[in-house]
Amino acid sequence: MSVRVRLREIVDAPVFQQVIMGVIVLNAITLGAETSPSLVAEYGPVLHAVDRAVLVVFVVELVARIYAHGWRFFTDPWNWFDTVIVGIALLPTSGAFSVLRALRILRALRLISIVPSMRRVVSALLGALPGMASIAALLLLVLYVSAVMATKLFSGLSPEYFGDLGDSLFTLFQVMTGEAWSEVARTVMSKQPLAWIFFVTYIVVTTFTVLNLFIAVAVSAMEAQTSRRTAPQPEDDEPTLAAVLAELRELRALHEAAARREESSVG
Repeated sequence: MSVRVRLREIVDAPVFQQVIMGVIVLNAITLGAETSPSLVAEYGPVLHAVDRAVLVVFVVELVARIYAHGWRFFTDPWNWFDTVIVGIALLPTSGAFSVLRALRILRALRLISIVPSMRRVVSALLGALPGMASIAALLLLVLYVSAVMATKLFSGLSPEYFGDLGDSLFTLFQVMTGEAWSEVARTVMSKQPLAWIFFVTYIVVTTFTVLNLFIAVAVSAMEAQTSRRTAPQPEDDEPTLAAVLAELRELRALHEAAARREESSVG
């Protein structure tokens, strides 16, 4: 057995994947601990040493997987994802690049590529993006039309919320999320009692209709992903169509040969 084949068996083994998963979780915990000044003051050198050790493990693991799988490694999008995450971790984090230290927590996202169930969820969401794009365009259109109407109707009544188009867009986005929308509505209604018609209609269209379409598309994609994964696969001992056709051709050839022998014996 060659070294590459043996290494491939090691990096693809479930135990190896579980070890890497544990390293990712450990790194996420230490990076979270570094946000506490008291923990950094007491355990700072230990946390930094663990961080550097984890980075070494990630680099060694990535190099081992590239060597084990060769160019096929780069045919898997999840391998590209891991490569980008590890590459970001190798960027300098001192001087002008000190802001990049915050990106180290992106290593925790490697759990997505390690855990199969997370991969399926992300794959389903990516598959739903075309449908979500159409719904997002519809939502933006509704938001823009509503913002123009709100600016014309309420700019004089509540300039802090609807003074211009930008303010209206931000306010209506806030209303769409359900955050303090009643406060915005009551402020306007104190000067224009019929303003509730606009706000109720807007909330029903955006929150109760359009946003639920996002959920419907995502759930549909998840169900399709699950059905493809759980669909029964043909057993190895079941005859395939090609095998059946080959057997029929063989039987036909035997029948024609027998018929020719019978004709020759009669002749």
